[in-house]
Amino acid sequence: MLNRILKMYYLCHNLPLGFVSMVQSGGNMALVGRLGAKCCRSLLFEPFKGRLRGVLATGGIQSCVVAKRHLLSEDVIKLQDFQQRKLAVAHLVTGEEGNFVELFRQKLKRNELVLRDELKLLLHLCQSLDDMAVARDAIYRYHAENRNLLYGDFKFGPLYMRLCYEFGLEEMAASALIDKNLKGFFIDTTSFNIAIDMLFIKGLYERALEVLKSMRSQGLQFNKDTLTLAAGTCYKLNTVESYRICTALIEEEQTKGHFIPRHAFCFAIALALRQKDIEKAKSLFAQIMNTESKMCQNLKVATLAMSGEIADAVTLLSAAFLPKSPYFIKKTEFSQEVVDLLHLHSEGGPHHSKVRQIVTQLERASQVTPQTLDDMLCHAPMGKRRQAPMGGQRRTSRRTLKPLKSALSTE
Repeated sequence: MLNRILKMYYLCHNLPLGFVSMVQSGGNMALVGRLGAKCCRSLLFEPFKGRLRGVLATGGIQSCVVAKRHLLSEDVIKLQDFQQRKLAVAHLVTGEEGNFVELFRQKLKRNELVLRDELKLLLHLCQSLDDMAVARDAIYRYHAENRNLLYGDFKFGPLYMRLCYEFGLEEMAASALIDKNLKGFFIDTTSFNIAIDMLFIKGLYERALEVLKSMRSQGLQFNKDTLTLAAGTCYKLNTVESYRICTALIEEEQTKGHFIPRHAFCFAIALALRQKDIEKAKSLFAQIMNTESKMCQNLKVATLAMSGEIADAVTLLSAAFLPKSPYFIKKTEFSQEVVDLLHLHSEGGPHHSKVRQIVTQLERASQVTPQTLDDMLCHAPMGKRRQAPMGGQRRTSRRTLKPLKSALSTE
């Protein structure tokens, strides 16, 4: 029976994602609901958009430690593509006799060999927590049987992590990544990045740092997404140790000549401000190539305010003030938290009246926002825009009905 169902999987192994529209029109929308009901970024629901208000404490930068934000874009997570393929696979095997997951469970009990394509199909058919338990046991069995044959083979790691992401099983994901019995199974950076993002969403920053350490111990290269996740995790922990780890990691990557994303720099700067290390914050800010973003401008004002350079902060705010600009001109917005910080550090000083004046002008120009620094930091980038599919190209001439041989038609 497994072989019969497996043949159906071969048909959809390279199935185009556009096939999902045919599936939906065929009356399988209920399946979509089941697949997306428990995930943070489902096929049908928008990402979490709750806002968490930061607080100002003792003249420094302080933020809520329960932010439910993710840091990776859909281009990295690719959960929607994965769910669409799951939907297509489930559609093609519908009607086959027997439940594939249950048949697989029985196969594990009989200690039979787990084949690669069988495991692929299993991971595409998981629709419940019970199914996930079977999938977890299956990857342990598969790795034990193929421990020395995985190099250059299909990477199951991202597939399994997207399943955990879909069902909100961050602990199952983290446990698999740090389990020594699975060493060598997760041989890609993407698997670790997805799991850390998942832990970041749930506020499990200590666990996320543990996964990062495991990733480093296994010799996997940190990419730009990993650096952003690592800096964000350290920022959220806001301890002396996490600050040491964050700055050491950035310095180490720079020594190797690796690219440090701006988002990671911003996290490190915010952490330095929270640790009252103003000089380090300035040093990190000076290394950012493009500081025109809203996040950078707000961090700059906060740094100037905390270092007592009130006149420079006023100059920066004045340069950003656009009272009567057209609606299509993007105005720089400043966080109310940053404005309050500037008020606090200028109080009783010679520039306090200028601060009040420019802040009032910015408020009237709608350039002061309730969004906190933490809100600005803990967000995912937009990712690449998907272009709408173009209509099918003609391959035959309308006049001669012969195949087109133009270079334009073959590009």
